[in-house]
Amino acid sequence: MHRPQFEVAQIVDRFGQQYVEKYHPNSFMVRTLDALQKCRTSALGGHIDICLSCGKERISYNSCGNRNCPKCQGAKQALWVEDRMNDALEVKYFHVVFTVPEELNQICLLDSKLFYKTLFECVWSVLQQFGYTHYGIESGAICMLHTWGQNLSLHPHIHCIVPAAGLTLAGNMKRITKQGKYLYPVRMLSPTFRSILLRKLKLQLKLSNQLPKYQSLIDDVWKKPWVVYCKPPFGNAQQIVKYLGQYSHRVAISNHRIKNINDTGVTFLYKDYRDESRIKPTTLSGVEFLRRFCLHILPKRFVKIRYYGLLSSKQKDRVKSLLAKKPETTVKETRQERIVRLTGFDSRLCPVCKTGFMHTIELLPKIRAPTNVLYPTKILWC
Repeated sequence: MHRPQFEVAQIVDRFGQQYVEKYHPNSFMVRTLDALQKCRTSALGGHIDICLSCGKERISYNSCGNRNCPKCQGAKQALWVEDRMNDALEVKYFHVVFTVPEELNQICLLDSKLFYKTLFECVWSVLQQFGYTHYGIESGAICMLHTWGQNLSLHPHIHCIVPAAGLTLAGNMKRITKQGKYLYPVRMLSPTFRSILLRKLKLQLKLSNQLPKYQSLIDDVWKKPWVVYCKPPFGNAQQIVKYLGQYSHRVAISNHRIKNINDTGVTFLYKDYRDESRIKPTTLSGVEFLRRFCLHILPKRFVKIRYYGLLSSKQKDRVKSLLAKKPETTVKETRQERIVRLTGFDSRLCPVCKTGFMHTIELLPKIRAPTNVLYPTKILWC
């Protein structure tokens, strides 16, 4: 894939200071934007390589590795997907998406970390409850949090991959031979999820003495029909991996969707689900773009992919023994070798002659600046 002409880093460079002066984001958000702006630039240091075949020299700068950076997710995604492939069970997998009404965004913004944590707890509570009720098992799930819509609006929702299997109370493995499109009754999932989540949110608001302010909002969303999307099962592990790869390491927006950056704003593409999923351009001011982008910077150290029940790390070895799965004899590979095998791209290969390999001849140190690029007059926050 060709390198995009416009990047999020360019938007931070042009509008970052204006955004900071207007909205005063917390230090963690500022450091995140700063990392995205410096990614693959001389500020992070790098190395000079030379091809031993043709003598071509190349300067490569280090990546920031931030999970919000559109340029740093490809390798992580490929490695993660292969690991999930190795752990996949030979059963059907169902895709379930739990969404919340947009009115709850107000409560989310009060304490996003607590809200997302509660969302995970309620989603697993629903899946666990339905597993016990309908099949007498503890099921499992891989749950992935996404917080954005196509236009970068706040839209918290959790994608779940649920296997058609589980552990009985006796500790035995039970496969679900489900004939049909859905693992659980779709119409029952939504009201159950609504009840559990709103009950927890009311308790949290009560403890923080904010329930009177949001009681009418809670009452309104209680009356609305909630939506839990369910999709037909996947056929095999290959399809599971292909699908998981679309969701696992996404960021709010990829650089390829950004089509123009100028003094007036940022133009990017989005999918309009209200108009048969047509791809359309939209334009935001640079400051508004960064405001929306920062809505999706998750709290520090918050885990956005979680494993439950049958698919948790605690049960992994037990499940393999119950299925009589033989230990995999994997060839020892370096991380670089795995990336080359999975992506077909070798960054060590000479871009000119395509036959020789680049060898590092000099390391370039980081540029130690006393100020933050987003705060030219202030020392970088630590």
